[in-house]
Amino acid sequence: MLEYLRYTVALGGAFAGATTAAGQEEALAVPSDNPVWLQEWFIDPLADGQVDFARFRFVMPALAQGAGFEQIEADFPHLCENVAMPLLAQAGLSAPRVVVSLAERETEFGASTPGLRQFFEAFRVENNLCIWEGF
Repeated sequence: MLEYLRYTVALGGAFAGATTAAGQEEALAVPSDNPVWLQEWFIDPLADGQVDFARFRFVMPALAQGAGFEQIEADFPHLCENVAMPLLAQAGLSAPRVVVSLAERETEFGASTPGLRQFFEAFRVENNLCIWEGF
């Protein structure tokens, strides 16, 4: 079975951010103005080695304070187009789909985290544009 191809946020350039005292990345600007940073991103490969989709996992502590989906909805396409697409290009990769997730705190991917507040959105990539797919 193929492993996920993981990329850290330390790729350099505008998206790596400066590490804060808490060890978290510097907040990215998003339409909601809530602090958000990229925890990690990775590629989901298919058995034949083709790329299925890229996952971008962001942390937004405001979710723990009750920020609702309607308040952060515009952040998803913004993060896809302004963070995910440039990072894929910087790494020399492409993906037919991008999944953007926002969670209230950092978590281990795939681990059960009861009570964690998080949201996901999927995008189809066409001509380097993120087109909302909806679940």
